[in-house]
Amino acid sequence: MNVKAKVIDDLGLKRIITRFSHEILEKNKGSNTLVLLGMRTRGEFLAKRIFSSIKEIENIEIPLGIIDVTLYRDDFRTRLKQPEVSVSNITFDINDKDIILVDDVLYTGRTVRSALNAVMDLGRPNSIQLLVLIDRGHRELPIRADYVGKNIPTSNDEEIKVKMVEIDGEDAVYLIEAEEN
Repeated sequence: MNVKAKVIDDLGLKRIITRFSHEILEKNKGSNTLVLLGMRTRGEFLAKRIFSSIKEIENIEIPLGIIDVTLYRDDFRTRLKQPEVSVSNITFDINDKDIILVDDVLYTGRTVRSALNAVMDLGRPNSIQLLVLIDRGHRELPIRADYVGKNIPTSNDEEIKVKMVEIDGEDAVYLIEAEEN
């Protein structure tokens, strides 16, 4: 991994999560109809942290689920290697709820489109709002985030690497040179 810059450190990530929690509560006028859905893998951990932050602020636990969109991806059949499929974990009704869909990086929009399809297969929510830690641009679909931790415009030879302590041993976001295939 050829690091060009560390754009968010652990303290910066904590601040962003606190800001996200307050923005979500303000926009939705509280937490009565809220549901958090974290997209595997790092969106899951980000959602869990937002869940904890909202619980601390409101003294209430909102429903938290994990969604795996692997089978909904439009490139599922065209990939050479077998994708690793894990299980979604949504044990509550999403009908008439305001869903906060949580992901780490927004890039082309294709993963979000897959998540929207997966959510709609589960029911009819009142609304779906997108929260991303990083928006790096380069959209291929007309998708935008409602909550953005940081906008980091990238070139085609750059990537964003989000690291979370739960699986990577550190909290950080790096701008890196893309690896050649």
